[in-house]
Amino acid sequence: MQKKLIIIFVLSSIILAQLSKEKVTNQLNLTISFDGKEEGHIVLGLFGDVVPKTVENFRALCTGENGEVNGKKLHYKGSKFHRIIPQFMIQGGDFTNGDGTGGLSIYGHKFNDENFQLRHEPFCISMANAGPNTNGSQFFITTAQTSWLDSRHVVFGRVLEGQDLIKKIEAAGSSSGKPSKDVRIANCEEVSVN
Repeated sequence: MQKKLIIIFVLSSIILAQLSKEKVTNQLNLTISFDGKEEGHIVLGLFGDVVPKTVENFRALCTGENGEVNGKKLHYKGSKFHRIIPQFMIQGGDFTNGDGTGGLSIYGHKFNDENFQLRHEPFCISMANAGPNTNGSQFFITTAQTSWLDSRHVVFGRVLEGQDLIKKIEAAGSSSGKPSKDVRIANCEEVSVN
């Protein structure tokens, strides 16, 4: 087990070194809970110089500063990771329906793909969509190399801290994507960039 963790750490460090060439413009702290019990924190770094509109949408949904639309608070707090597939990704951000069928952007509508400059490496953050130019609030964090998603989903950040917690979340997944635990974003906030 310890050998496996060391290998994961080394590989994660190599991948993060490759991604580190992008400047982190915003940093967010997500508190994660499993079945109502706090499990820990994930720190995300966002690349606002590369995809500013996507980053602003995600950042504002983390802080909840844009209020409500049609009685739904524009906030990730309390939302769940509704789709978790081991060796692929963890997906969340549907704060309207909680099952992958909903979500809203801060722009009041779906918004266009800004660009596909960044690639899908392990521990990157990317927008989930229903096809070209259909970005809302749903996002996913990759847990493996997923290059087939390049030029289809907009990468806008990476996990800076908490890769071990991402792996714990991944372990609650299944091949169908249905989680075995209720994994939620218990809280999220913007923090200063290190």
